This record gives sequence, structure tokens and C-alpha cells, in this order.
Amino acid sequence: MNITRPASSAADDLRERFRAVRAESLALTASLSAEDQCIQSMPDASPSKWHLAHTTWFFETVLLQPHAAGYRVFDPRFHFLFNSYYEALGPRHPRPQRGLLTRPSLDEVHAYRHHVDEAVLALLETDAECDRPAIEAIVTLGLHHEQQHQELIVTDILHALSCNPLLPAYRAAPGPALRLATAPAAMQWLARPGGMVEIGHRGPGFAFDNETPRHAALVQPHAIADRLVNGGEFAQFIADGGYQRPELWLSDGWAAVQAQGWRSPAYWLAPDDPRLSHQGPGAGWQVFGLHGVRPMAPEAPVAQLSFYEAAAFAEWAGARLPTEFEWEAAHDAPGITQMSGHVWQWTRSSYDPYPGFRPLAGVAAEYNGKFMVGQLVLRGGSVATPAGHTRPSYRNFFPPAARWQFSGLRLAKDL
Repeated sequence: MNITRPASSAADDLRERFRAVRAESLALTASLSAEDQCIQSMPDASPSKWHLAHTTWFFETVLLQPHAAGYRVFDPRFHFLFNSYYEALGPRHPRPQRGLLTRPSLDEVHAYRHHVDEAVLALLETDAECDRPAIEAIVTLGLHHEQQHQELIVTDILHALSCNPLLPAYRAAPGPALRLATAPAAMQWLARPGGMVEIGHRGPGFAFDNETPRHAALVQPHAIADRLVNGGEFAQFIADGGYQRPELWLSDGWAAVQAQGWRSPAYWLAPDDPRLSHQGPGAGWQVFGLHGVRPMAPEAPVAQLSFYEAAAFAEWAGARLPTEFEWEAAHDAPGITQMSGHVWQWTRSSYDPYPGFRPLAGVAAEYNGKFMVGQLVLRGGSVATPAGHTRPSYRNFFPPAARWQFSGLRLAKDL
């Protein structure tokens, strides 16, 4: 028996979800100072304050101005300051210069959020003539967009704090780092058949346009690891000269190693790192993370890897990275673990459109499709990904040298 909830119930749910998601963004920044929230540590990252303002700009520009009769724009100048990459909406402040926006103040950004939140809630509660399905679709997209920025709030401020010689923690640690009494279980290989598999979003519920249309993809017989590669295994790669052996690396990856001086994952600290001098000799590998500096946990999934590092490790291990189709087809396979909630998992798939892909209509057409070149797909979800935000069909994407995200790897191999 199918039971359809009353429209009023669905509307109530959307309002409550709007309140919860918007409150979570403020909660993620509550422990940060105004100085913390203004800093931009590299062009690929953005200040926390900018994330708070941009997600608000999205609701104001895409929802309220076209659909809320009589809406009063909070500050017309913000249209230029907080546009990200929407060419159809006009010029914008350069991305690498977002850290220069000491004005508006953090208090003004919070006031901006309050102003827009009140208007969105009023629009959702109105009984006036309006395109209700379009409004609810935009709000839903805006909330998923904001959750993407919530993850960026965490990863971007972590990068900024990693540049501080004091290596301050983003949040207090729940307790001292504990070592497991037993070694992690050996990696197991799960044999997977070849053939046609169905890939992409299906059924009801939200999905981004890049997850569609659902289609058939051919995979060859292969095996996929039952778990993620952990820190202890990656330390063996380092000890075996992994960062000094060009035969393990793709050409562009080896060039990045030489140009950037990579010798370990982004936030690993060697025992002789001067920032660890207060710990004394024999400290071993340390890792900077959300709780500050902690001993490298051999059993924990390795994180902060570029695609190049993931591919080099796979070559060293006599394996390869899975394609995104192999990964999705194995999502619910018996015995597989750590598919989400740990690290984003690099795949060997270019970020390309699915057969028959069509972007969303209107302004949102620029959301995903225009980035389908020169990037690699990651699957899963990380410790920084908001709960409930991902799906087996979710396609994250970054350029191959990016490694400030919680990105790691799972191995695969041909049979």
C-alpha cells in the first residue's frame, strides 16, 4: 500500500531541513575567530566567511530574486563579491583574492544570512501564487550545495591551520590518541565478474545532474580490495623510496613530486620536522588533522593524497585504482567495507559526462557540466562530508594534483 504524505508535511520537512543545514554551517565556524574566517591559504581554498556568504548569495540570487515578490536585496554589492563561477550572472571578485575581503565584516555576513534565511522561510510558508515545485527544487539544490561548502569549510580551514607553525587544532580532541592492541586485518581481494553494470542515480530522491542519466557500462573481470589503504601501508611505500622512484609515477605526477618537493602525504610530519622539536627525538610520523597533531595511526585510512600519489602507490603495490564504474558496482558487495565516511577514494576515471547527459536548466546549468575536463572522479565520502549528503552514485571531482581534501585510495587489479 503506497502512502503519500500531505503536501503540507513535505513543506514542513523542507523548512526544517533548511533551518538545520543553515544552522550547521554556523556551527562549523563557531569555534573560529574572525581572523581565522578571513584567511585564504591558497587560491584553491576559500575563507570560511566567504563560504558563509556565498551559500547565502546562492539562495538570494537563484531563489529569492526570481521567485519572492517584493524581496529586498540585502546589499547589491554582494552580488559581485560572492558569485563563484556563474558567468551568466555577471562579473565577480577574483577567486585568488577572496582572502582580501576584510570587509564586509563577519558580523555583516551573519546579518546577511539572517536576512536571507527569514526571506526563504517566508517564501516557503506563503500561500501566494507561485511556482511551488520550482521553488522547492531550488531550495533542495541549494541545501545540497551548502553541504558541499560545509565540507569545504572544514578542509579549507584545515589547510590554513596547517600553514601556521603552531599547528593549532580546528576542534579539541576527544581524548588522547590510542593505539590498537592488534594489527589491522590483512587486505582481502573480492573477485568481481565482468559484464554490463547499471551506473548512475535511480529512483526517487535528490541527485546532481552529473549522476545522470543511469546507463549501462561494461566492466572486465577484476578484483577490488575489501578496505582502504591505511597509513601503515603507505608508510611502507615511503620507506621503500616511493617518492624517489620515477618508475612508479605518471609523468605529470613525477613532475609534481619534483616541483613541490612531496615526500609524504600533505599533512604528515616527519620526526625531524622543526615544528615537532618540543616532542623530543623518536616521535615517529605525526599527522596534522582536525584535532591537531596526532601520532600516525597505522590502521587508519591514509588521507590527503593526490591522484598522482594514489596511482603511484597502486603501481608499487602491483595493483591499480578502480574505475568509478567498478567502484559503484561493488558498493554493496558482500565483504566490502569503508565505502563512505572515511576518505574520498580516487578512481582511474576521468570526470566526463555520462551518455546522454544534460545539465540542469537555467543558472544551475553551470553547476557541474562546465568542469568536465582535466579532472578525476572520487567516490565515497569523507569524515568531513555531512551525514546523508552522499549516495553510491555521487561523483566528486578534483584535478589530479589536489591533496588538501580527505582523499585516499582503494586498490583494484585485473583478473
